[in-house]
Amino acid sequence: MSSKPSHELIPMNIAILTVSDTRGEGQDSSGQFLEDSVVEAGHTLIARRILPDDVYLMRALISSWIADPQVHAVVITGGTGFHERDSTPEALRPLLDKSIEGFGEEFRRLSAAEIGTSTIQSRAFGGLANHTVIFCLPGSTGACRTGWNGILSTQLDSRHGPCNFSALVGRKPDRAIARLSQVIGKNAVR
Repeated sequence: MSSKPSHELIPMNIAILTVSDTRGEGQDSSGQFLEDSVVEAGHTLIARRILPDDVYLMRALISSWIADPQVHAVVITGGTGFHERDSTPEALRPLLDKSIEGFGEEFRRLSAAEIGTSTIQSRAFGGLANHTVIFCLPGSTGACRTGWNGILSTQLDSRHGPCNFSALVGRKPDRAIARLSQVIGKNAVR
């Protein structure tokens, strides 16, 4: 399986989740920044949700997106810090088939130029689950801007070389798609 660049943009279907106990749609500047960035980059926003910082609610939603053959990538903002309610890593790491170690490392490297040593408190991470790429960013709009502009805009772009994630996603096995349709119905995962 190659992730070599293509000559034309191959749009990805991207879902966005904001994890917050306090933000509603009107206060979700991080989620709005990510939505605007996804659309401006030529991708398709397939879903956008806000959930409280609850391990089981996050696992349920992200599991449904991972199982949905239409979702290629998931970008999550929030719940990656050290507050007692921050539980995005604990909720989602068990769902991953593979971790993208370099994502968190690169995010913290880029972030250090902006916020100094405070970046060590970021537990940003990425991974792959059922041919769906997942990226978890801190909840601030600045952190989302750093993550999108510094990493995601190129790694989700099929034209970026020498490699990118676009060729790795959207290849969910046919048997999994057939089983998903049987179990929950064609439109139940959205």
